[in-house]
Amino acid sequence: MRQRRMGTSGLRVSRLALGTMTWGRTTDEEGAHEQLRTFLDAGGNLVDTAHGYADGASEEIIGRLIDDVVARDELVICTKSGISRRSGQRVVDTSRHSLLDQLDTSLERLGTDHVDLWLVHTWSDDVPLSETLSALEWAVSTGRARYVGVSNFSGWQVARAMSLLEQARVPLVANEIEYSLVNRTPEPDLLAAAQSLGFGLMPWSPLGRGVLTGKYRHGIPADSRAASRDFPRFTARYLDDHAAQVVEALAIAAKGLDVSLAEVALAWVRDRPGVASPVIGARTTAQLRTSLASEELELPDELVVALDDVSA
Repeated sequence: MRQRRMGTSGLRVSRLALGTMTWGRTTDEEGAHEQLRTFLDAGGNLVDTAHGYADGASEEIIGRLIDDVVARDELVICTKSGISRRSGQRVVDTSRHSLLDQLDTSLERLGTDHVDLWLVHTWSDDVPLSETLSALEWAVSTGRARYVGVSNFSGWQVARAMSLLEQARVPLVANEIEYSLVNRTPEPDLLAAAQSLGFGLMPWSPLGRGVLTGKYRHGIPADSRAASRDFPRFTARYLDDHAAQVVEALAIAAKGLDVSLAEVALAWVRDRPGVASPVIGARTTAQLRTSLASEELELPDELVVALDDVSA
């Protein structure tokens, strides 16, 4: 797998990242072990997790797999802080106290003294941005994080964050956002900002929460996220007529190229301006292998234009 720089920073990452949101929930440790081994064998190095994923089980599994499956220095670990669950409820807290507390907990779970990339998981109006960013500055200065960034920030939000961090001489190198053929809301401001300001985009759910694999073309499979108790509303927003049109266009393109729908959808988002590394998640290793096969696919220009048009 080829590598890219994360924005204009010196951090080099595989141009696909392994997402671990389901690890410890719908993917057990044995499945996670197999997925990580498959990802590494394909040349991947960037693994994405978060303090709140599976109430910490995702990070704990990664921690146990380090050394057992891969040496720590061969992985680029990205984790996020700012979202947790209390009494079953989603809690957003981007205060300095909460962020640094969560980072220290993440490091303990991961069994490492630093992460390679640490992100604020989401924007919050409840805490001054300067306070939130002071946690990123502290993490870098104390060696807890090699690089820092944000997640789910809009164009103006990430631009403001970059300007404040520049005063502390701490570069903001990444913004992890939802982006796919059925969710093009990051255009045009975020793509333009990434190119202009030099941070890399990490699209999450680049397969439209599973819809762009084509699995929902003829109904909702019993083993899919749309039917899952853990993610009951995760996919529902893309089970509409517009998404169906995009999926049918993908099906035509995939048939012509003799590849899967997922490969076409991933190749499209992977090569968008400003994108560094789409985050691919999979319930099974077979699904992961399908996504990894997109690494070999280069879409013809006329096909890219056609997909742009149908998904606009």
